[in-house]
Amino acid sequence: MVSPGLESALIIEVPEAEAAVHRYRERFDANALLGIPAHITVLAPFMPPQMIDVPVLTQLGQLFADVSPFQFRLDRTDWFSDHVLWLSPGDSGPFRDLTERVFQEFPAFPPFEGKHAVVVPHLTVGYGHPLTDLRAAEEACPARPDQPATAN
Repeated sequence: MVSPGLESALIIEVPEAEAAVHRYRERFDANALLGIPAHITVLAPFMPPQMIDVPVLTQLGQLFADVSPFQFRLDRTDWFSDHVLWLSPGDSGPFRDLTERVFQEFPAFPPFEGKHAVVVPHLTVGYGHPLTDLRAAEEACPARPDQPATAN
């Protein structure tokens, strides 16, 4: 049985960022406490977990198999309003393309339920905490342009 309110998401894990963001995400990002690693979201929410079956996984596998791995750098911090601190990939194009591909394949599941006109690929460091705490995290946890990551 699936718990009410449980959602699924398609993400790209970014283990290369863990050293830089782990202790801040642990404190300022509730998703980290759920065991969700540092990541960039491809599409969320995705379909209800009980709908994800072998044919859906096969369809996703084929879709992602057609995408070549790409490297990226998280090269700066940025904000959504003064509530969400995040790291930005230098080139967000490959992430946007991936989101668009998934949405085209699964049109019943628009990114962020269609709430945002533009999807901004990002790695969340923290949200929902006092601005002074998030600003301190931003100062202590700069983007790490010296560590490229690869999306496979």
